[in-house]
Amino acid sequence: MLKGLYTAYTAMVNEQHRLDTMTNNLANASTVGFKKEGATSESFKDVLTVKIKDASAGHVGPELIGRNNPGVKIGENYTDYTQGSFRITDNTYDLALSGDGFFAIEFTNKAGETSTMYTRAGQFTLNREGYLVTEDGDYVLDNQSRRIRLNTLLDSKIDENGTIYQNDVAVARIGLTDFEDYDYLEKYGETYYRPIEGARTTQANAEINSGYLEMSNVQVVSEMVNLIAITRNYESSQKIIQTYDGSLEIAATQLGRV
Repeated sequence: MLKGLYTAYTAMVNEQHRLDTMTNNLANASTVGFKKEGATSESFKDVLTVKIKDASAGHVGPELIGRNNPGVKIGENYTDYTQGSFRITDNTYDLALSGDGFFAIEFTNKAGETSTMYTRAGQFTLNREGYLVTEDGDYVLDNQSRRIRLNTLLDSKIDENGTIYQNDVAVARIGLTDFEDYDYLEKYGETYYRPIEGARTTQANAEINSGYLEMSNVQVVSEMVNLIAITRNYESSQKIIQTYDGSLEIAATQLGRV
């Protein structure tokens, strides 16, 4: 009976984890460049039940009685890198990638340490010094991993290859990077990614669309349907625990008096 309690408990913990993942997706449904996450579930390995050596087992060895499956456990989270829809902004420095690849960003953390991050969120602007930066002030890098600095008094034009023109003169080219295997990327915040050990870069084949933004690839209706299913599964496990609790109460308070 206690096995049933544990199995129902593990199911509730798993559904809670899935719920947290889904709600984070919904919270970022309108975040530029956000890629939704999913959660997987795994079963605990089967546990063998054996009979202790005694006279009935012939003192030869433990006798196999059966198998026991103690429930479900949280698996791994994964990121869906499917391209999101485009929104027209008509802002020159709003950039959307069509195809595989990431913008390279020079990121500085609170400790002052600088590293290169990667993102699909192309909501850029020029700061007072003329550097092309993200909304948070991080520098956008060119194809030589250098900061991009422009003349703030001149209009700019950005072609599909990421080349920036001012007065019909090419002054910089936005750097794009892609990776052989996205499993070697981990999220840093909601729209930044950083490579982990084993990551290998490759040439990006994406085209840059100026005046557009790639929106989140979260499908709100699908996420809501998943949330309803998760809630029902959680409630079912909760009812199982309540049923076991009632049975244990009867066993402890009533059967003992018989």
